[in-house]
Amino acid sequence: MATAHQEAEQVFHSFTAEGVRPSEATDDLLVTDPWTGKVAAHLVPASEGMIAGAVEAAAAAFHANQWETRHRRAGWLDAAADAIEADRAALVDLMVRHIGKPVKAAGFEVGRSAGFLRACARHAHEIGGETVPLDSAPNGAGRHGIAERVPLGVILGITPFNAPANLLVQKVAPALATGNAIIVKPAPEGAAVALRIAAAFREGGLPDGLFQVLLGGAEEALALAAHPAVAAVTLTGGTAAGEAVARAAGAKPFLGELGGNSANIVCDDADIEDAAARIAPSAYEASGQQCISTQRIIVDRRVRPAFEDALLARIDALSAGDPGKPETDLGPVVHARAADRIMAMVEAAAADGARLLREPRREGCLIHPTLVCDAPRDARVVREEVFGPVAVLMEADGFEQAVAIANDCEFGLQAACFTARLDRAMAAGRMLRAGSVWINEASRFRLDNYPFGGFGKSGTGREGIKYAMDEMTTWKFLGIRLPGGYPA
Repeated sequence: MATAHQEAEQVFHSFTAEGVRPSEATDDLLVTDPWTGKVAAHLVPASEGMIAGAVEAAAAAFHANQWETRHRRAGWLDAAADAIEADRAALVDLMVRHIGKPVKAAGFEVGRSAGFLRACARHAHEIGGETVPLDSAPNGAGRHGIAERVPLGVILGITPFNAPANLLVQKVAPALATGNAIIVKPAPEGAAVALRIAAAFREGGLPDGLFQVLLGGAEEALALAAHPAVAAVTLTGGTAAGEAVARAAGAKPFLGELGGNSANIVCDDADIEDAAARIAPSAYEASGQQCISTQRIIVDRRVRPAFEDALLARIDALSAGDPGKPETDLGPVVHARAADRIMAMVEAAAADGARLLREPRREGCLIHPTLVCDAPRDARVVREEVFGPVAVLMEADGFEQAVAIANDCEFGLQAACFTARLDRAMAAGRMLRAGSVWINEASRFRLDNYPFGGFGKSGTGREGIKYAMDEMTTWKFLGIRLPGGYPA
């Protein structure tokens, strides 16, 4: 009997082409190449039966494999990493055609994804428990306590389009390393990549049912989250989507890596050229479509003119265009709806008095790097997550005011501060309301071995190798009474 993932793969690949699906089902999800405008794929959402079957298969696989050794689970991850690296060209091509990711960024993502799997395989060997000193309590004499971390069961992973390989393995690898089963519902634009990665796991020997992919949109995600046999949900996506899924999930553990509006502070003692060189790609590469992309650049007024000149030079050096060309730094945004939304936000700010130091020239879904200056503090480009190649330059009168401006935001995922002073660096780390703070590195920089997550509307819980494994397990206690106590 085919797993739900295998059914989804058959349904997807039956209709991936530039041709037309034989039947004109109105519930199809279309994926359009944002560069060419051509239909890249038709997806048929999972039915109620497929959802029920996937959860049933995942629960059965979890129970059948619950005693597998750490060595075996690590082996599955290493084998999948090998298969992903061997499939690099196909994965890169799908990212270019389905989401408009530049080829060099897509290649980096494939390599990072394989590396993350191997890092999780190594850490799987380190997951341990502890003994509990029960005799520290008066009535604990003659009793022995053991606490260990155990898997939760069936995990639901909901992944976005913008990093369809990396953000998928960020959920799958920790879940499998700790003994869970996982079902992934990817964003439609990332579905083809998700299916190929699932196939890589199957090629690496992963037992059927432990990792499945179901296709669909919001309706399918909510149905999966609400299923009583799903033990926990991990989601990367927008804040509104995260809140809806959390409501559907109810009292289950929920790990949400949600929206961002990253502030990058440039102090009066910063290395101006270095700050500009790091902030420009942080704001515009990936077309700004990352939750930690630089959005608000808060500059001390004393160095603003020098920084502005340096930043504009770096922006003008970026190459925007065909994502299939190796020299391209930023390609199109994911679809026309996103481009329309981004343009409307910039136009509204300009109408309210903001100056455009670099205008949002649009060609189809391609929006050239845009720099908004002196926007009103209540403008959408300041308050909301733009998720596009748009940055806002703001001015502060000193360090403390810069921090206050940065914290005047509902989001708090990752922030940055450029300074040569150690006291300011330490103060920024304490004062900035964000889950992660980088000093002299822009906010889009991320490594996988530190706790990653946010405050406020940026979500709850933490990702990162060790930290995601903690989120996907829970403590379980075993107490043993020794009849007669310990021998004399």
